[in-house]
Amino acid sequence: MRAMVLRQPRTPLVPEERGEPEPGPGEVRLRVLACAVCRTDLHVVDGELPDTRLPVVPGHEIVGEVEALGPGVTALRPGERVGVPWLGHACGHCPYCAGGHENLCDAPGFTGHTRDGGFATHVLAEAAFCLPLRGQAADPVQLAPLLCAGLIGWRCLRAAGDEARVLGLYGFGAAAHLVAQVALRQGREVYAFTRAGDTAAQDFARALGATWAGASDEPPPRPLDAAILFAPVGELVPQALRAVRKGGRVVCGGIHMSDIPAFPYRLLWEERQVVSVANLTRRDGLEFLREVAATPLRVETRVYPLAQANQALDDLRAGRLQGAAVLVP
Repeated sequence: MRAMVLRQPRTPLVPEERGEPEPGPGEVRLRVLACAVCRTDLHVVDGELPDTRLPVVPGHEIVGEVEALGPGVTALRPGERVGVPWLGHACGHCPYCAGGHENLCDAPGFTGHTRDGGFATHVLAEAAFCLPLRGQAADPVQLAPLLCAGLIGWRCLRAAGDEARVLGLYGFGAAAHLVAQVALRQGREVYAFTRAGDTAAQDFARALGATWAGASDEPPPRPLDAAILFAPVGELVPQALRAVRKGGRVVCGGIHMSDIPAFPYRLLWEERQVVSVANLTRRDGLEFLREVAATPLRVETRVYPLAQANQALDDLRAGRLQGAAVLVP
């Protein structure tokens, strides 16, 4: 197998050739068909997440084909296509797992962070955390961004609440362009906020159906019921609080964010809320994939060969992407 490996934080990924891994109990070996590149991969590579296992193969938006089954695996079969998301393991017995909140597990495992991920030709995954892709679109490149950008967007949308009919999205990249389409199908109004001067992203948002698109430091033309922050920029939190109505909610969807600056209490007063979304559950994955199976989303992608993983990361870091980067072995 071939893999792009992070040996030390803040260094380029290094290509390696390895023997094909053998699946252990409860695991499967997948041949990677496509793996999207997520902002979380940037946080891993840039050393911004604690407890990263080094060396590690990044990548957690994986579409793969089952090649080999480990002992005890009966739910999957060779040749089946599955998706592998960020949450790659949960203990199953801590209070959070027992309460249906495996995304908050006390002893989790994360794909591309604590276990090798999909920037490779092959990957091992726990069979119980693979998401079935039966009935989904045939193109693995179109499916890969759904495994994190789509899933986190879905969980953020649920956190915003059904009553949030006027929705602001801060950072119009891979996740926002997917959740915007879901929100519009649900009859919500979408307001897109981008970096100042990013007219391409603003035009893209309007083309997908956004009512308004502008810079993140601009006030929207009407108060928002809720705002979702995908950009990992802490200073956007008070900006979003200014934009939401009384009783409104600001949802922080990133796994990492720069520090939130001090802001006056009046921005939070009148029962405004700031909440975060952490990881995802398998239930989220199954619900979201059912939601989009009948009417697939428009997924904007730029394809890179596996060997150009560093270029894909650089393009994401520099904001040169519209939609999602996808690596194809």
